Amino acid sequence: MTTSQTFIASPSGPLQGVVKAPGDKSISHRSLIFGGLAEGVTEIDGLLEGEDILATGRAMSSLGATVEKLDQGRWKVIGKGRLQSPQDLIDCGNAGTGVRLLMGAVAGYPITATFDGDVSLRKRPMKRVTGPLAQMGARFDWKADEDRVPVAVNGGELVAIDYTQSVASAQVKSAILLAALNAQGTTRVTEPEKSRDHTERMLTAFGAKVDVQEVGEGWIISLEGGQPLRGTKVSVPGDPSSAAFPLAAALIVPGSEVTVEGVMLNPLRTGLFDTWIEMGADLTISNRRTSGGEEIGDITARYSKLKGVVVPEMRAAAMIDEYPILAATAAFAEGQTVMRGIGEMRVKESDRIALMTAGLKACGVEVEEEPEGFIVTGGPVKGGATVETAHDHRIAMSHLVLGLAAEAPVSVLDPEMIATSFPGFVTLMNGLGAKIGV
Repeated sequence: MTTSQTFIASPSGPLQGVVKAPGDKSISHRSLIFGGLAEGVTEIDGLLEGEDILATGRAMSSLGATVEKLDQGRWKVIGKGRLQSPQDLIDCGNAGTGVRLLMGAVAGYPITATFDGDVSLRKRPMKRVTGPLAQMGARFDWKADEDRVPVAVNGGELVAIDYTQSVASAQVKSAILLAALNAQGTTRVTEPEKSRDHTERMLTAFGAKVDVQEVGEGWIISLEGGQPLRGTKVSVPGDPSSAAFPLAAALIVPGSEVTVEGVMLNPLRTGLFDTWIEMGADLTISNRRTSGGEEIGDITARYSKLKGVVVPEMRAAAMIDEYPILAATAAFAEGQTVMRGIGEMRVKESDRIALMTAGLKACGVEVEEEPEGFIVTGGPVKGGATVETAHDHRIAMSHLVLGLAAEAPVSVLDPEMIATSFPGFVTLMNGLGAKIGV
């Protein structure tokens, strides 16, 4: 794909079929990073082979690990139990999770690594991560704009810290915990609300001892420094953030029934599904089982008459990446869907609140934008618009799904970034009966 392409989603007939969700993006990033930090062999099955993940794999190779693809979705990482200074700049592409976690990993070693990324990544704030890492003793040399990549990370001897997050963030927490592996003393991270706990789970799987204590709506995570990691086997479950798109299409296209198999059901990742059910969605989960320490299941979505709801603000951390597709489905719901407490969306790959507001309005949807959220009023969705994505994969996919149930086609500019998280998206959707063309 090239940046000159435009994808067009046209009103479609009923979507039918059974598909598998792509490997979870969060687990895929972490499996490569943890495997490179560990000593020995890590075998990964089901790795998401999107551009963001491949960038993280290249980064770990440049930091001294052996990263090898064995087959589709099957990878092997051989770690030395330490990292080495890379010979060249590390280009993380569009991977915000990748660069922030890598900064934490590098901080604990006496090496220097310079990180950069694409135009989108260069706009995303980094001090939320570099701030606590600097408190631990890491040093940062900003090459252009302070708080933005490119930046050189100078690691070395770190000391443990007690860090309280003002806003729950799995990326910040994970970067601190990765640095804490090589810090002197016990590092504690306090979260007022629970964020994704994939790092804590994976640290345990790689042999580290992590203490987690629930405190009110949040928790305190403690990690003692000096703990080595050992290579292990990782089975990557299906990504609920990616599964959301075919499921959403089934909910809004009349007559549809779609099943997505092997979706992760970690309770800190299922906020969107809970919200849809509250909206009246015909959503069922079957074949619950455990894989790689995570509960997974098969989710079936059927066309539903949705009603607007007020999404609890405390749910934001469990579905922050899913608000764009929630907004798209809310456009077809009766009444208002109120989404607040989601200011974090403004500093993702793009300002997702502004872009979703603009795109939905262009398609004839009534939207009220607020500083920390927005309100979508459902009704007839005219479509017939060309939507600006700012190279954001979730904005692109959300509007393409919208176009399948709109009155007229919806065009999406710069759709090439879909490959960062969901390679094969168009093929999968069209296989279900969608009409998405170039």
